[in-house]
Amino acid sequence: MDAPRLGIGIISAGKVGTVLGAALAASGHRITGIHAVSEASQDRADALLPGVEILDPPEILRRSELVLFAVPDDVLGELVAGLATAGHIQPGQLIAHTAGRFGTSILQPALDVGAFGLAIHPAMTFTGMSMDLARLTDCVFAVTADEVMLPVAQALVVEMRAEPVVIAEADRASYHAALAHAANHLNTITAQSADILRRIGVEDPANTLRALMSASLDNALRSGAGALTGPVARGDIGTVTAHLDALSSDPAETNNSYRSLSRATALRAADRGLISQGTLEELLRVLE
Repeated sequence: MDAPRLGIGIISAGKVGTVLGAALAASGHRITGIHAVSEASQDRADALLPGVEILDPPEILRRSELVLFAVPDDVLGELVAGLATAGHIQPGQLIAHTAGRFGTSILQPALDVGAFGLAIHPAMTFTGMSMDLARLTDCVFAVTADEVMLPVAQALVVEMRAEPVVIAEADRASYHAALAHAANHLNTITAQSADILRRIGVEDPANTLRALMSASLDNALRSGAGALTGPVARGDIGTVTAHLDALSSDPAETNNSYRSLSRATALRAADRGLISQGTLEELLRVLE
């Protein structure tokens, strides 16, 4: 028997909320309304959720069995608290959010009036276009809920053709830090590397880096620390020293990034037995 269909409202027509709304609609749920303020948000809602009314949050809550808050982390708590205090959140209503660093405790004002809380965070970046719907099939969602609502959260993710992974309430900040460290800092490293190549006259740094970085990322995800390679992992102190000399004219943040990440790599290489304790100590001295 098919699972019961829900009337779902979306508060925020940002990239995440609109795409998830479209995915839930595609799975058979009824989208009762979406909150969109800017012209760009309204255009996005029209494109991905044609025919869905643009409504204020209180009206969305009045019409919906489940309401998905896809708003910035720093406004989520205050928004939910305000709506709960004003009496707009109903007992028995499902209140979900997509903020990475929060579990369901951020929804406590809603829980206090008898609603049920779900945290579902997609571990991917969004363009806000229809191509994101296909990408959801390769996406993991961090789900957090109490034991009663956890199956509901997992089912919603599966209905969007994604994979749910349970994250404990106390571990949400660590989970989010891991994703930010991987995705955001990769962007920084890539930009710094491109700047170095551009400085020495390489016209298309992205093309130079693409194959190497793609293979490195794939190997790291497949093999973990077993994929360590390069001069630090080999204990090639001469090459590392030459790198530091070459980077001396680059911005300090680039030099500092290279040193810090090389130290972390050296420690991992030593832990894997790739370099000796003596080589590790010499590398750390050079990288100070």
